[in-house]
Amino acid sequence: MRASFCTHRPERQAQSERRIKCVVWDLDHTLWEGVLLEDEQVALRPQVLEAIRVFDSRGILQSIASKNHYDSAIAKLESLGIREYFLHPQIGWGSKSQSIEAIRDALNIGIDSMAFIDDQAFERDEVSFSHPRVLCIDAKELDGLLERPEMKPRIVSEEARRRRQLYRAAELRAEAERDFEGPKDAFLASLGMVFKVGRARAEDLQRAEELVLRTNQLNTSGDTYSQDELEFFRSSENHMLLMAELDDRYGSYGKVGLALLERTQAHWTIKLLLMSCRVMGRGVGSIFLSHILEQARRAGVSLRAEFVHNDRNRMMWITYKFAGFREVTKVGERLVLEHELHRIPAPPTFVRLQVEEL
Repeated sequence: MRASFCTHRPERQAQSERRIKCVVWDLDHTLWEGVLLEDEQVALRPQVLEAIRVFDSRGILQSIASKNHYDSAIAKLESLGIREYFLHPQIGWGSKSQSIEAIRDALNIGIDSMAFIDDQAFERDEVSFSHPRVLCIDAKELDGLLERPEMKPRIVSEEARRRRQLYRAAELRAEAERDFEGPKDAFLASLGMVFKVGRARAEDLQRAEELVLRTNQLNTSGDTYSQDELEFFRSSENHMLLMAELDDRYGSYGKVGLALLERTQAHWTIKLLLMSCRVMGRGVGSIFLSHILEQARRAGVSLRAEFVHNDRNRMMWITYKFAGFREVTKVGERLVLEHELHRIPAPPTFVRLQVEEL
C-alpha cells in the first residue's frame, strides 16, 4: 500500500527546534582577546578557530558585526588567516541590530535562523530588542557551543560543505550586477546561465532532503520528506522526482530545485515544487515549471498542481498564476490547480536549458 501514501499523506507537524544558518561574531573580546584599536597584537580566543572551522564544515555561514575600524579589522582577519570564512562583514560604528539586518538581507535568510555572539550584554540586549528571534549568545559561553542542538544541522550534505563558496560566488555576481550598465535582462544574458534538469539520482537524495527542510520562501506546499521517502519516490513508477542545477560563468549555484510529480495514466500532479532562495530573481522557477508543462503535454496527460498558501511563498503562487494555472478545487488549506496545456509560456532566452532524458 506504500505507493498510495503520497496522495493520502498526513500533514506533518512543524519542526519546533530552530536550526542556525548563520553565526554572526563580534570581534573585540569575542573573536579575539583584547581591543584591536588599543593593541594590534590581538590573538584569537581559545576555541574560536575550531568553532569557525566546524561551523564552516557543517554548512553554517558566518559573518561579523563589530564596532571597529573596517580596514584595520579586515587586515587583522587576513593576518590571522580567517578572513575567507566571513560573508558580508559589517564593521563600522552603526548599531549591531542594523548590522544583523544587513547580513540577513545580503544572505536572504530568515532572522530566526541567525545567532549573534558578543561579550557585551548591552549589545546583545540591543539586538534582542530589535530582533527578538535572533539567538544571542554571551562570548563567555563558547564551551559547548558546537554541541548546542541549534548548531547541528539535521543534514550535512556535500553541497552544505561548499555553502560558503557558493555564497562567495553569489557576492561576485552581485558586485558584477552593481557595476553593469544596462537592463537587467542584458546582465542575466551576460552570465551564460545553464539550467540543468534531470531525474534525481541516489547520490542527490541527501541534498534533496536538505532542500525540503531548508526552503520555505520558494516552496509550493511546505511538505517535507525524509531520504527514505524520497528514495521511494525516485524508484516509483508512479512518481517522478526531478532535480535542477544552475551554473554560470562564476561557477555553480549547486542543486537548487526539486519537483515531485505523482503520475497516473490520465494526469500528473505536482505535489511539490521548490527553488533555493539563492536563485531568486534568475527566472529559473518559471523555466523549471515550463519544462514540466512541456513534458506533460508530450505525455498526453493533464497537469495539476497542489499549493498551500503561507506568509512566505507568494512568489511561487505568482509563478503558477503567470504560467497559466487556475484553481479547480480546495481541500482544507490545499488548493488544487490545473493547466490546460494549450499555451505554455516560453522560457527566458537568457538561460540555456539542458535536459537529461526522462
